[in-house]
Amino acid sequence: MPAYKAPLRDMQFVLHELLDVETALAELPPHADLDADTINQVLEEGGKFTAEILFPLNQSGDQEGCHFDAATHSVTAPKGYKAAYQQYVAAGWPSLSCDPEFGGQGLPLVLNNSFYEMMNSANQAWTMYPGLSHGAYECLHAHGTPEQRSLYLPKLVSGEWTGTMCLTESHCGTDLGLLKTKAVPQADGSYKLSGSKIFISAGEHDLAANIVHLVLARLPDAPAGTKGISLFVVPKFIPDANAQPGQRNTIFCGAIEHKMGIHGNATCQINLDEATGWIIGEPHRGLNAMFVMMNAARLGVGMQSLGLTEVAYQNAIAYARERGQGRSLTGTKAADKPADPILVHPDVRRMLLTARAYAEGGRAFTSYVALMIDRELNHPDEELRKEAADEVALLTPIVKAFLTDNAWIATSEAMQVYGGHGYIAEWGMEQYVRDARINMIYEGTNTIQSLDLLGRKVLMDNGAKLRKFGEKIKSFVEENGTDEAMSEFVTPLADMGDKLTKLTMEIGMKAFMNRDEVGAAAVPYLRCAGHLVFAYFFARMAKIALAKESSGDDFYKAKLAVARFYFSRLLPETAMLIRQARSGSDNLMKMEEALF
Repeated sequence: MPAYKAPLRDMQFVLHELLDVETALAELPPHADLDADTINQVLEEGGKFTAEILFPLNQSGDQEGCHFDAATHSVTAPKGYKAAYQQYVAAGWPSLSCDPEFGGQGLPLVLNNSFYEMMNSANQAWTMYPGLSHGAYECLHAHGTPEQRSLYLPKLVSGEWTGTMCLTESHCGTDLGLLKTKAVPQADGSYKLSGSKIFISAGEHDLAANIVHLVLARLPDAPAGTKGISLFVVPKFIPDANAQPGQRNTIFCGAIEHKMGIHGNATCQINLDEATGWIIGEPHRGLNAMFVMMNAARLGVGMQSLGLTEVAYQNAIAYARERGQGRSLTGTKAADKPADPILVHPDVRRMLLTARAYAEGGRAFTSYVALMIDRELNHPDEELRKEAADEVALLTPIVKAFLTDNAWIATSEAMQVYGGHGYIAEWGMEQYVRDARINMIYEGTNTIQSLDLLGRKVLMDNGAKLRKFGEKIKSFVEENGTDEAMSEFVTPLADMGDKLTKLTMEIGMKAFMNRDEVGAAAVPYLRCAGHLVFAYFFARMAKIALAKESSGDDFYKAKLAVARFYFSRLLPETAMLIRQARSGSDNLMKMEEALF
């Protein structure tokens, strides 16, 4: 049977020793009084909740799945899910980083981020119910009218109601400009929405009293394409005068999808039959408003994959310590046993260290991005808020795509450690692989994230955002370049920075002549960028570990070992990726369609 324990020591290392969040948050008025002890207490309680309440439901929820009643259009979540959600709400977890004006605790996103990693390790399928609610909260908080905010936000903050995002239709996934759902204005200021949506996570369930759907649709006079999309709030039950669920709205679940993974989360077909809704923001500007939720979701999907990477590693290392198989190539290590534990074998260690490095690098990276979002939202200096916003925009597609690709690699390697047992459901590993695979397509496929990074975030502003982040790397390299102990980390980091700069310029020049060059290079380019970011954070972590290695704390010895593995074994992937990105579009586009 699998197990999970929150990696509190590494989380505390990242937050306090790497990022020094207490000092960083002291510059932000809403969080100026938050101290390390409070942060650690929240993390410890979060670790208990996720390990004791959520994790025991992960396997059983996957095996049972959700139940759909076609007669009532209702969905029942797996056994234990509703009770766990009630405990989650009672403990105040939904409100952790929400605005105190609407009942939130007002804690920083960087802390909420760590809690979400724990929840995703414990049970990704369950976590998607409140996770989507938080995205709906952020969208309404940013773009809702005062009336909408006062009506919906307290319910979402408390967890009494949940939320969804209803974008996809059967004929359009990423290309939302093709969507057909219609919204007809009514005399009372509301709208009647008609259409069908698919792949709506947590679109129907029995965990909460109401579901707040955020729906993209077109007004009758809407122009074609994405410039004609508006956003609407469409509750499952229309709130009455006392802000309680009233009349059942005509938005129903038509079916649930039978998926490869995340069986405990209801992925719904949602039908709207003149359902009553209210517009959010300006007409025809719905995609702009929805991007608040979509960007939050992209970061959230990255956290889903980080959580899976961590829990897969934890179980694989536990198995590798116990499983006897063969003898060490350098001589017997367990003479009292018929075989040595498989942890003695070099390639088993490669698989384990791959998962661990992707977990530790991902934890540092995502915590940093969350801290930048806190700065973007709360710093009193407008210029610093703008710089943070630019950095978050640059790094968001890397979080989503690089971490989800890495989780697919890491969970597959962790399952391989088990050999044949990895394919057997009772061990739990094959579920992590299945669950990890869907994250690579969520909230825009990883190819779309790569196009967003290279086309919009890098080339569209002539590399300005990338250069700003590069300056941080350059400063670190210059500061530590003469430290002989740091050379094994600083030298490859500097080299990777130079290579990505040259690659960016080369692709930009090619793109002037042929736009397909961007599409051909985008995916390997994003992985190169992801490795540059990971190399930067591993180098920073290695510097701290070197300074404290003599303390006798094995944590720092392990951190150095993982950093050395990353630079020696994983970063070299970029040599192949750069060659792929430079190879151009002809090897993809010259083959005639008829020959496929």
